[in-house]
Amino acid sequence: MGQYLRIPSTLGSDAMHLLEQIDALPRLVWRFTEPWRMLSSAAVGGGWGERCWVLNIEVPAEFHHTDLDALVHGVARGEHLDGDGIGLLTAADVRNAQHAVDGAVRATATVGLRLPTWAAAPPVAEGSTDPPWSPGTVNVVARVATPLSEAAMVNAVMVATEAKTQALFEAGVPGTGTATDAVVVACPAHVEGGPPLVEFCGPRSPWGAPLARAVYRAVAAGIPTSVARLRGEPPAPAGPVPHVARVEVDRLGGEHWS
Repeated sequence: MGQYLRIPSTLGSDAMHLLEQIDALPRLVWRFTEPWRMLSSAAVGGGWGERCWVLNIEVPAEFHHTDLDALVHGVARGEHLDGDGIGLLTAADVRNAQHAVDGAVRATATVGLRLPTWAAAPPVAEGSTDPPWSPGTVNVVARVATPLSEAAMVNAVMVATEAKTQALFEAGVPGTGTATDAVVVACPAHVEGGPPLVEFCGPRSPWGAPLARAVYRAVAAGIPTSVARLRGEPPAPAGPVPHVARVEVDRLGGEHWS
């Protein structure tokens, strides 16, 4: 297995400073022209329901502010996002987000591997408490351009997580992810006269298979950059990348980036 370093960040963590500089936080912004059905483990806006936007916001690695809702909705106001949405946070460089497409499925991953861990780790010592939320984080945002049933959405979250873990395992990462990984699966709402609800989204199904491949490729592509960053290696030469990337998603799943 490769050597994965745990190097403390030197970035600041003052929450009020972040809130004052909220417009400068790097982020990915998905704005849906019509509400899509989403299932997510995100700390802000997660759960099940219709959502109008998704944010993936980069924060310093030592960020421990507990009012995540205030931060996410502050960014959302700055982006003029209306309705309910989902907010993800990460210490990974969102400008290195990786995108993969397989058929009518799209996946985006930001990969931060500062603190990989195994899901079935030994129990914490008696009397200790779970640590507060902290970034590091592999965030996956998957868009499936057909309506999924509620059961199929749960299936899709399972498939996306399995594909992420496969990518990490094959790269030699000593863990199934980080303790703060998050996933979003989004699909258009079912409308009368439109495509029928897909009832199953397992890894060998017509929609689950491309979902697995897209998530796997996006996560796998982000691992080398994350590892190089932890080792303090200089980033590969690249052209200027804006600190904010925005995408509009239409009713049929077409995406228009700016």
